[in-house]
Amino acid sequence: MKTAIITGGSRGIGEAMTLKLGEMGYNVVVNYRSDSSKALTENVIAKLKAYYSVEGLAVQADVSKYEDCERLVKAAVEAFGEKIDVLVNNAGITNNAAFCELPREKYMSVLETNLISAFHMCHFVVPYMVKANEGCVVNTSSIGGLMGVANQADYCASKAGLIGMTRALAMEFGKQNIRFNCICPGMIWTDMLRGVNQDEVAALAQSIPMGKIGDVEDIANAMEFLIKDKYMTGQYVSPNGGIYMP
Repeated sequence: MKTAIITGGSRGIGEAMTLKLGEMGYNVVVNYRSDSSKALTENVIAKLKAYYSVEGLAVQADVSKYEDCERLVKAAVEAFGEKIDVLVNNAGITNNAAFCELPREKYMSVLETNLISAFHMCHFVVPYMVKANEGCVVNTSSIGGLMGVANQADYCASKAGLIGMTRALAMEFGKQNIRFNCICPGMIWTDMLRGVNQDEVAALAQSIPMGKIGDVEDIANAMEFLIKDKYMTGQYVSPNGGIYMP
């Protein structure tokens, strides 16, 4: 049985990715940071077992912290063995605040959660992939990593950093058959988007060439593609409805 670890996999895009991994036949290890998200994570794990007959493991870990990442990976190895086939770095937060009004602790939290966590997780997972001479890492970046967004300097920097990290590691570990790729989602229907003014969302949708907001399953499908395509590395795919065309 194949094993995958996903961070930020209990809700929204992350939940869709977790369930897609189960559909693909992976045992899945999912982290949760706070007690309030424990129930959400355990619910996703229950869906994995009920829908796809695979195993899941929920581990409390704040992936912005190096020691917690180490504990998360150790728990995965203890549960499912040393062969880690897929790592999905999906944990992410945003402040959506004017730069000059942004306290240091707030922008550091975004950088540590969105970017540094991926460094931590790769630092612990990639050696297992080197040992197996194969592996796949998918990093969830953002369209914000490709273009500037007002009031999102910390978020855009973290997501652009993920793309740079992805390309460098793809160069470094290509000979060991370890692939690194990014997904850069555009506007996607999540609980956060559903909780804002829907007239503004409708207006935003009209600015997208396809005239609609994407679904979380669109991102999960992109992840599946990046996992399955054995010749794809160092790249990003951006399901965004055409709002950004480089």
